[in-house]
Order: sequence, then structure tokens, then C-alpha cells
Amino acid sequence: MTTLVVCLDRTDDVGRKTGLHSPVVGWEAVRALVTDVGLADPEDSGVNSLLETLRVAQGLRDDDEETVVAVVSGDRESMVRADRAVARQLDELIADHDPDSAVVVIDSAEDERLVPIVESRVRVDSVDRVVVRQARDIESTYYLMKQFLADEELRQTVLVPIGLTLLVFPILAMVFEFSPAEGAAAITTVIGLFLLYKGFSVDDVLGGFARQARRSLYSGQVSVVTYVVAAGLTAAGLFAGGLGVSTLEDPQGYFIPAMRFAFDSVPWLAAAALTASAGRLLDEAIDEEPIRGSYINLPFVVVAVGLVVRGFSAYFLEQADLIGPLTVSAADLGVLSVESFAVGGGNRLAVFVVGGVLLSLVGVKVASALRGVDPSIEEPEIADGGSDSDSHRQ
Repeated sequence: MTTLVVCLDRTDDVGRKTGLHSPVVGWEAVRALVTDVGLADPEDSGVNSLLETLRVAQGLRDDDEETVVAVVSGDRESMVRADRAVARQLDELIADHDPDSAVVVIDSAEDERLVPIVESRVRVDSVDRVVVRQARDIESTYYLMKQFLADEELRQTVLVPIGLTLLVFPILAMVFEFSPAEGAAAITTVIGLFLLYKGFSVDDVLGGFARQARRSLYSGQVSVVTYVVAAGLTAAGLFAGGLGVSTLEDPQGYFIPAMRFAFDSVPWLAAAALTASAGRLLDEAIDEEPIRGSYINLPFVVVAVGLVVRGFSAYFLEQADLIGPLTVSAADLGVLSVESFAVGGGNRLAVFVVGGVLLSLVGVKVASALRGVDPSIEEPEIADGGSDSDSHRQ
């Protein structure tokens, strides 16, 4: 049984420092090469790998195995030429000595990339990586940093926030004259927001919204327009809520301002949600796919929730003497004449809550009725991924 003990040198450090051409084969030739490389560059780790090659071969000889010691080098200028040169020299060694297996000796991660080339030609029993003991921690750290910097996603996630932090801190200190504590607080806030942004995968959510918006624009869906209108109504509702809070003369705590904001903004926000759901329902109706019953019920639910929130916020504001009771003007309907009256306090709250509940029940009834009449209306999916009708059939 013949074992090839081969030392791999992908960048041809041995050839450049000694002027010898590889492969270098034989115990005496490799031992002489150790002296030549050591005299040319005593600090080169290649000396250690050559000595390790001789040590491994000597150990195999002590076990009565026939060994062939060789050093194979590549090319420093081109990695493709280097790999082809190594492959060619390995073919020569295998043709001349016909080894049954090989032991590969390397001293760097660069040389380790040649191992598959050896494995493709002869069975590799062992890979011996030589690391100089004094430089083990330094070399391991170097390769970890090199691998880290090669990963684009890790670079963007870690290095970009650190770089922005190092840039923002002196800018805050010089331009805005922030104290160190204020600057540190601002930077910590930004880093915390970034971590939450990545932790909750906000970028994936925004990317999904962008893809959905592109599909909607290209397919000409009605919901594109209704979403824009809904965004405008939402902005108007937020502005109305903020304007209502600003009119409070002496707001105490946070509860009353929150109720004022809800009271003034809920009609606009409910209108925005109703517009968006109506656009989505129109898209479902225009599309050839079956209409889901949840889309029919959604507008009723939106208005019902708006009524309930409006009723509760009006109740608390009326108790705080910030608004008066709801006044219904007189109306003459010919046969029926209605005089003006006021509804306030618990009565108004009850009217709004009961109205919201009744409206939600009407939505459920309408969706159920349309589902029974029109077979193109699809039932909403249940938790196990099927439909109600499927579960009944099972």
C-alpha cells in the first residue's frame, strides 16, 4: 500500500523563494527544500508545513507503510492557472507512483481549497492543517473577520449602524452642540429603532406592500385609487384628531386628550377603512375568482367599530363637560312629524353600541344570504386551512 503525503502550496510561495519548479518529490528533495525555504524566509509558515509533511511521512514509514513525499505548487497570478497547475502535477504523481491513498498537508485556508482537486483523483485519508502555535489565535481571528466581511448581509446589518453611529456622534456634538449624554441618548434611540426594524422584519413587510402595489398598478385594480383616497382620509382624520386635542384648554393626563382625538378622528378613519374595503370588494367582484364572504362583511364591521368607538369617546367627553348631548333637529315627514330632542350620557352610548352591534349582525346576515344565493361567493377559511363547507362534508 502506497500513501502519497503531499504538501499543497496554491500561491507558489516555495517556487518564488527558491526558484525551484514543482512538483518536488522524494524525502531528500523535500528535506533540502526545507533548508532553502528557511534560509530565504525564516518567518514563512511554509517551513512548518514542509516539516509537518516530513513528520507525517516518517510516522507512516514507522508503521511499515510505503510513502511518497511531494510538494505541489500553483500560481500566484491566477487562481484558475494555479488550480490547473496543481491538477496537472497531481496527475503526474499518480501516473508515476500509483498511490492508494493520500494525506494532504496545508497551512492556510487558501491552500484548503485545493483539497477537492486531490479528492477527485485519489482517496484522501487525512487533511493535516498546520497552524503556527504562536499565531493560532491571530490567524483564526483573521479568517473569521475575512469570512464576516465577505458576507454582504452581515456587513449591512452590523457595519452600517456602527459607521453611522461613529459619524452621527461628532456631527451632533459640533453642529447642534449636544451634550455627550444627549448625543448618546440620540444614537441609542436610533440603534434601538434599527434593531426593532430588523427584529420585526419591517423591511419584508414594506417590500411586500411595494410588490403588491406594483401588481395592482400593472393589473389596473380599482383598489389602487381607493387606497390613495383612504390614505388621504386617514391623514385628514389624524389632522382632525390633533386639531381637536390642541383646542383643549387644560388637558389633565392622557385619557381626555386620547378620547378627544378618537372622537374627532374616528369618522374620518372609519371612512378611510370603508373606502379601502369597498375598493377591495370591487376588485374581487371584477375578478373571476370567487368573492370571499369576509370581504362582504368587512364594510359593516368597519362602520360598526367606528360607531362603538365614537359612542364611548363621546360619553367620556360629555362627562368631562367638553361636548354637549346629541341634538336631533325637528323634521316634518308629512304623515309623521318629529320634534327636536336631545340624547346624551348613557342613552347616547347605548344607542351607538346597539347600533354597532346591529350593524355587525346585518353584515353577517348579508354575507350569509349572498353566499347562499350566489355560489361564486367563497366562504372564509377556517383554522385548519379548509373551509366551513369542507369541514361539514368531513
